[in-house]
Amino acid sequence: MQELFNTHIKKSFPELKTSKFLLACSGGIDSVVLAHLCVNANLDFELAHCNFKLRGEESDKDEEFVLNLGLGISKKVHTTNFKTVSYSSLNKVSIQVAARELRYDWFAKIQQENGIKYLVTAHHADDDLETFIINLSRGSGIDGLKGMPYNTDVIKRPLLPFSQDQIMVYAQTNMLEWREDKSNEDTKYLRNKIRHQIIPLLKELHPTFLDNFKNSQYYLEQTAAIANNALSEVKRNLFLSENNRYKISIDKLKELNPLKGYLHGLFKDYGFTEWENVAGLLDAMSGKEIHSKTHRLVKSRDYLLLTAIEEMQNKEFVVEESVEATKEPVVMAISLVESIEERSLNTLYVDKETLKYPLTIRKWKKGDYFYPFGMQGKKKLSKFFKDEKIDVLSKENQWLLCSDNQIVWVIGKRADNRFKITSETKHILKFEIKE
Repeated sequence: MQELFNTHIKKSFPELKTSKFLLACSGGIDSVVLAHLCVNANLDFELAHCNFKLRGEESDKDEEFVLNLGLGISKKVHTTNFKTVSYSSLNKVSIQVAARELRYDWFAKIQQENGIKYLVTAHHADDDLETFIINLSRGSGIDGLKGMPYNTDVIKRPLLPFSQDQIMVYAQTNMLEWREDKSNEDTKYLRNKIRHQIIPLLKELHPTFLDNFKNSQYYLEQTAAIANNALSEVKRNLFLSENNRYKISIDKLKELNPLKGYLHGLFKDYGFTEWENVAGLLDAMSGKEIHSKTHRLVKSRDYLLLTAIEEMQNKEFVVEESVEATKEPVVMAISLVESIEERSLNTLYVDKETLKYPLTIRKWKKGDYFYPFGMQGKKKLSKFFKDEKIDVLSKENQWLLCSDNQIVWVIGKRADNRFKITSETKHILKFEIKE
């Protein structure tokens, strides 16, 4: 196995031969074997061990074992411990998810503090098969079935071509010691149930099942690459970038066949998973929307509007009288001028004496109204948006310049009559949006 491993590193992970990396080590057989393989391949690395405090004294003995392993192979060991149960409860996630989030956040911190670019883990072929079956049961699509990525910009998994049996033979042949985690035998956890009850049956049905699986997964990866190339071309034609969002023609979407397959491929990277809801949005009333954890998809007449979920919806920005420019939420220059120059939607001229400082920049609220420049009387902002055929997301992203909560400017669209320049104006203040 050592010779195969050395060849695999040389061919697929040449960066590990020239750069120090962090090796995640639980003390179990997989990570212990990986550590010894890396030592024998003359690779430069440090160990990182997480004590999740889930198994009392046994967890502490795991930590002690890894510290001694580091001494034995002359490698630095980083250790930490977590209040995993408290984290799980506070964040309302399972213990498994909590442990994964905690350890990967900590690994990233060590890497940043020590200038270590790569993280190496001991996932092997049987782990990949378990993940495949879990993803299959969740209906994750081809991306979930093509398996763990063996080589990303940060995470490297050099044991993926090797089976649990090969790892066991190596450990026994080299008389290695390791720690056994009894929780890995508990079949109340889905992964353990698959590991101990389903995979042995699959291997019993076909002795070469694991090798056949790896071959099938290789072809799935190739198929996924072909599909992603095709989807990228469709996306380039359909997703029109406009003001930090995408505008997508519903008619053109409906021309795609099979529709739900395309919807999955086009929108899965934005966190959407309920494909019946996405498909239903195509024929929904204008204004209907659905959310993922990170994005919104809104029906607006003949289009779907895709945007990241905003965090500044209720935030207000103060503009003091001395300010000559704003950087957020709108980049804008503010200056006193002698006369009105060329007008445009990006420029506002007001009578400075009509303003009450500090000014504010905020989003619109229900009930807002203003006196549109060039018109008689006041108008509700909602009616103005409707008349101007401004879509739902544009309305929500519209900023207002206000004085004492009176709208001075629907920024970039219309000024308010109450602040206009007159023959009595002594000081003209110019606001200009900078693209």
